[in-house]
Amino acid sequence: MGRWEPDARGRLAKAALELYAEHGYEQTTVAEIAKRAGLTERTFFRHYADKREVLFAGAGELEDLFVRAVADAPRAAVPLDALTVGLDAVAEMFADRREFARRRHAVITANAELQERELIKLASLAAALVDTLRGRGLAEPTASLAAEAAVAVFKVAFERWIAPGEERAMRQLIRESLTELKAVTSGV
Repeated sequence: MGRWEPDARGRLAKAALELYAEHGYEQTTVAEIAKRAGLTERTFFRHYADKREVLFAGAGELEDLFVRAVADAPRAAVPLDALTVGLDAVAEMFADRREFARRRHAVITANAELQERELIKLASLAAALVDTLRGRGLAEPTASLAAEAAVAVFKVAFERWIAPGEERAMRQLIRESLTELKAVTSGV
C-alpha cells in the first residue's frame, strides 16, 4: 500500500496492534509500525507522539464526549441519570470497535507500563466528571462518589463487552451494570 493511500492514522493503528500482538509491545519499534502501514516514521510522528499513544489516542475524545453529555443532560436529572446520559454517549462511540478494543486490551494487560497508563486515563476521566458534576451544583463528596461509580460501571461493562464470545451491545451491558449498582446501593 502506498503512502498516498487514505487513512494513515487508521493504518498506523492497525499495523501497531498487529505487531504488538505478533511480537509484543516492548519489541515493536516505530519503524516497524510505519513500514507495516506502508508509511514513513515521519508520518507516524505526525499522528502519534510515541508508540504508546497509538493505544491511548482516543482517550481525550472519550473524555470529552462523556463530559459533554453529562453537562448537557437535563438540569433536573439526578446525578446518576445525568451520568447515564454520558455512559450512553460513550456506548455509541464503541459501537463498531469491539475487535479493536479486544486487541488493544490484550496488549495493555500484557504490559505493566500500559496498565498504569490505562489507570491514569480512567482517573483523568473520573476527575473530569467530578468537575462536571460540581458545575451542575453537586457538592462533595457526592460528586466524587457519583463520578467514580460511573467510571466503575463503564469499566465493568467494557470488560464484559470485550470478553470472548460476548455479542451484546455495550449500551445493554452498561444498563445491566447500572442495575447491579443500584441493587448494591439499595441493599436488594
